[in-house]
Amino acid sequence: MFLDFLTILQAPEYVSFQKGDWPISGEKIPDMVALTMGFSVQEDLSWPGLRAGPLFQRPRANVLVVVRGVDSLALPESVASYPLENPVPFTLDSVAETVHTLFAEDTPVVLQLAPSEERLYMLGKANAVFEDLPVTLQQIRARLSQDGSVLASLPLNSLSRNAEADLLFLSEVQVLHDITALLQRHRHLAKDHSPDLYSLELSGLEELGRRYGQDSSQYQDATAILANVLQKFGEDLFGLYGDSAVVEVVTVKNFEVPHTRKSRSILESKQISNPGSPYNLAYKYNFEYAVIFNIVLWLMIILALAVIVISYNLWNMDPGYDSIIYRMTNQKIRLD
Repeated sequence: MFLDFLTILQAPEYVSFQKGDWPISGEKIPDMVALTMGFSVQEDLSWPGLRAGPLFQRPRANVLVVVRGVDSLALPESVASYPLENPVPFTLDSVAETVHTLFAEDTPVVLQLAPSEERLYMLGKANAVFEDLPVTLQQIRARLSQDGSVLASLPLNSLSRNAEADLLFLSEVQVLHDITALLQRHRHLAKDHSPDLYSLELSGLEELGRRYGQDSSQYQDATAILANVLQKFGEDLFGLYGDSAVVEVVTVKNFEVPHTRKSRSILESKQISNPGSPYNLAYKYNFEYAVIFNIVLWLMIILALAVIVISYNLWNMDPGYDSIIYRMTNQKIRLD
């Protein structure tokens, strides 16, 4: 039985998500994000939820929001929803590295943020756009007391402005609001040719459930607030990017962190060439091997043919007629 879910909140028509109950593993979500952006992955994603799209039409942005502490949210206007199996912790570092490598000159926006852990990673134009974004919990709480705070528009109900767990949740909602506001101020970023990547991790609900319990009114009110905020957040970003963005929401009750104990024997054999294989097999070929092989092969064939043709012409050349040096020499001898 699957409790956690991956919900596709927004997606353009050319990124085709099929509706169904096909489970996806948590460790495969970075590959799924990479494929939606048109990037290659090391291993094929054998998951029927995502169909291949047009080669030359890809979304301008991908936004992934991970919500910890809840298995599902009421998001009625979503595109599709899939069960999440094996919910292990994951990151989009590989996707961010691909974006930075392929579009280094265009300086795309790459933003990875986890407010509860005060963890922030910005790349490219994100450094200039989100330099005023509050990062630490102290900065975010100070932002809550300023003009334009979400406290003035949210129905807090049972939530308190003074409780620590409540402020953490409200701080994360404030960050979502500020990201949208900053992007609206810099709309030109959504119109360039480089894709943007956003990865946000929210754990305010997890803290509320730990503090008050999941049956408490605080937790229920916060769940309803976050569902509405995420729905609007996805719609705003989808509109800012001209209906060319993919917005995903991953709801995870608890991440499964594998606990393994490594031991070393005094009879341990020497290191083999491939630690992942007990049979001392070679590493698998890189997926770019066929391309590199063809480039080297045909370049060698062309160079070999060029050498043969040049050598043949030199061997059969008549110095008196085919060489300008000998021709000029013969003329000079006749004149003398």
